[in-house]
Amino acid sequence: MSTTIPIIPFAEGEKLLDWLELTQALADGHSLPKAEIGDTFLYRDPDTLLSRAAWIDGLGSLVKTATVFPRNPDHGTPMVNGAVTLFSDLDGQLEALVDFHLVTKWKTAGDSLLAARRLARPDSERILICGAGTVGRSLCDAFAEAFPQAKISVWNRTLSKAEALADQIGSVDLAPDLEAGVRGADIVVSATMSSQPMIRGEWLHPGQHLNLIGAYRPDMRETDDEALRRARIYVDSRDTTIGHIGEIQIPLDEGVITEADILADFYQLDAFEQGKEDEITLFKNGGGAHLDLMTSRYILDRWEAAQ
Repeated sequence: MSTTIPIIPFAEGEKLLDWLELTQALADGHSLPKAEIGDTFLYRDPDTLLSRAAWIDGLGSLVKTATVFPRNPDHGTPMVNGAVTLFSDLDGQLEALVDFHLVTKWKTAGDSLLAARRLARPDSERILICGAGTVGRSLCDAFAEAFPQAKISVWNRTLSKAEALADQIGSVDLAPDLEAGVRGADIVVSATMSSQPMIRGEWLHPGQHLNLIGAYRPDMRETDDEALRRARIYVDSRDTTIGHIGEIQIPLDEGVITEADILADFYQLDAFEQGKEDEITLFKNGGGAHLDLMTSRYILDRWEAAQ
């Protein structure tokens, strides 16, 4: 092992990466023994220190630490900061320090893209991205790579933000009305901070794929019970969605769905089947440190190959 530990910054690392390669790396990672994962939270009101750890036999281990300081923007500094440390599976030595935002960006969008490549129709022509923040931008890039024939539109609760993103990218349209955008899309990808369901199941149509990212707390949802009743449901990880995220847990608690209605997670990736013409598929992206580990290992592999 080299005595020089790679430090992989955002810009230099990103130019080496490919969305389709990443989805394959995530699929390969789920063919290995199931990850051991653990999260710790420390609080000093209003600040948070979050550490997420994962260990996959054959891939190594990782600790991803984030600091969330809500008052930082008032002083011109980012609210979220952090670092990713990647360790050797062979001897536990530090192998790399990877930019926190690079790993988070590619893990989050790559997670949902892997599901969409398995569940959505490959000839999908219209994609709606809900949310015009940082994640929304990365989703535009990722889904354009996997569905090059599709036209992408962006909706945001604050219309001016969607307009700004559409102008910045240039190759996407503006979706001013959410209902019309959902009804007209073959793939709907949502990455908002909504706590209450905003995408209604009655708007969905057979053959459609709904891919949900935004809700990450027990009190958050982006879609309603009707969508879950109508759809074939998949998640990236049962361990990080069931019991943790309102999108799944609230309908479970209320008897709208049962755990048997969640057909598979990425550890049963062969069960991810493209929806038939009369079916709706729904995927919930819950994240997890094991996905950060798979993504970081891919980034390091590409970095080392380029040296």
